[in-house]
Amino acid sequence: MTAVARTTALPSHRGGARPLAGTGTLVRLALRRDRLMLPIWVVVIGAMVVSGVGSLQTLYDTAAKRTQLAESMSANSSLRSLYGPVFDDSIGGLVAWRFATFAAVLAAVMSLIIVVRHTREEEETGRQELISSAMVGRRAPLTAALLTAVIANTSVALLITAGLSGQGSAGALALGLAVGGTGVLFATTAAIVAQLTESARPAKGMTAGVLGLAFVLRAAGDASTVDGSSVLTWLSPIGWAENVRAFGGERWWVILLIAAAGGVQGVIAYTLAGRRDVGMSFLPTRPGPTEGKLTTAGGLAWRLQRGTLLGWAGGFLLAGIVFGGMASGAADMVGDNEQAKEIFQRMGGQSALTDAFLAAMVGMFGLIAALYAVGSVLRMHGEETSQRAEPVLANAVGRTAWAAGHLAVAFGGTVLIMLLAGAGLALGHGGDLPAITGAALAQVPAVWTLAGVALLLYGAVPRAAAAGWAVAGLCLALGWVGPALDLPRAVLDLSPFGHLPRLPGPRMDWPPVLLLTALAVALVAAGLAAFRRRDLQT
Repeated sequence: MTAVARTTALPSHRGGARPLAGTGTLVRLALRRDRLMLPIWVVVIGAMVVSGVGSLQTLYDTAAKRTQLAESMSANSSLRSLYGPVFDDSIGGLVAWRFATFAAVLAAVMSLIIVVRHTREEEETGRQELISSAMVGRRAPLTAALLTAVIANTSVALLITAGLSGQGSAGALALGLAVGGTGVLFATTAAIVAQLTESARPAKGMTAGVLGLAFVLRAAGDASTVDGSSVLTWLSPIGWAENVRAFGGERWWVILLIAAAGGVQGVIAYTLAGRRDVGMSFLPTRPGPTEGKLTTAGGLAWRLQRGTLLGWAGGFLLAGIVFGGMASGAADMVGDNEQAKEIFQRMGGQSALTDAFLAAMVGMFGLIAALYAVGSVLRMHGEETSQRAEPVLANAVGRTAWAAGHLAVAFGGTVLIMLLAGAGLALGHGGDLPAITGAALAQVPAVWTLAGVALLLYGAVPRAAAAGWAVAGLCLALGWVGPALDLPRAVLDLSPFGHLPRLPGPRMDWPPVLLLTALAVALVAAGLAAFRRRDLQT
């Protein structure tokens, strides 16, 4: 089947409907479907930025400390590549330095999920064709998806602006617009990619690849200059958000640049959407091998997920090398600030600051690996709802064997990417390879536990399977900002990661590792049992 089907023989809209007819109804439908996901994303991104005010005021309570921090950050190329340059040593300026880049990345991820979910994913499942048969305009679905992304990013911008207004209204507004504008920009990027691919998974992967490239370009540019003026930085939309310079002499024209780029991408997306039929794409689907066949359910799962796994594995290895190279500069990063050292020790659990930094990075990799594991497990949900699982299970393939293939990729892939993350940290730091890789592997039981939760939700309540993302997101938020906010131990222990030993360090604490492993096994068994008893979704 050809990848592109032009619609020259069709009218410009179906059934006499105006091109945007039904947009309002589709927006309300999208907001209703995302009534749990969107508030979580908005609150997590906004709270991450706003919470930085209190923690930075506690850590750097004098102008001298803040000036020293800004100077040390500007002099460290590794830290500039991670966070960007410091444009002002006020509390607002430090919040922008510490959180603007990551908030912009998270807003971009939120946007690509929204747009692909309500465009290509709807087409892939066949729902869009049913909707389009009614009085719905040809461009209404894409418009509704983009408007939903705009609403979410506007909410993020308003939350950041309101939360930081006490540090300066102009800087707060600039930072809010920079983060929200970046999210909208990547929403239009996702809208273009959604026209190119034939399924939602490649659309998300390609847009995420563009985002990753933007982050790498910004990091490389910031590592080479102290003021964000590198050509590489300006080639990246993430670098544009940074160069708005919130609280540091705002550059309002950069926000106009972000808006203009988003507008141009929006026009391209609308043009492409008008030149194809529902369900078609501009890039052909790659055919399978001409010889041989997939003989097992595990082989099918591997073929479906190998690209994703290899991408995560390469990313973790490279990120590990980068963060490992920063470990020796951990002492320079916090200087003589005892409160900053305490935060790293709470995250890393050891008195030696370098070990604490490595343990904190290992924990961060574990939290991010949980996103891979949950996504890999929920691939079964996508296969089922798209009705690709039913023909497989109609043959001599049992449900347990089919699910086991995907679980092998999810659980085995977790071990692989954490092993590579630890190896990268050891290579970058030049430290003890067995100790650091062992520390990384100690995170695996917690990741497996969250994957088990996702499987249980999928098996028992498939319509609520997406809640697995919410659970992983909550644990990510607790692990990311919980130590900096000095949250109570009882709150941090809601995450399985809060029970793991903090390694590398002098002692391995086996009981929590074994208990979490047993819990993961129990969750998997319960999830598989529930899956075997219920009917497939249609």
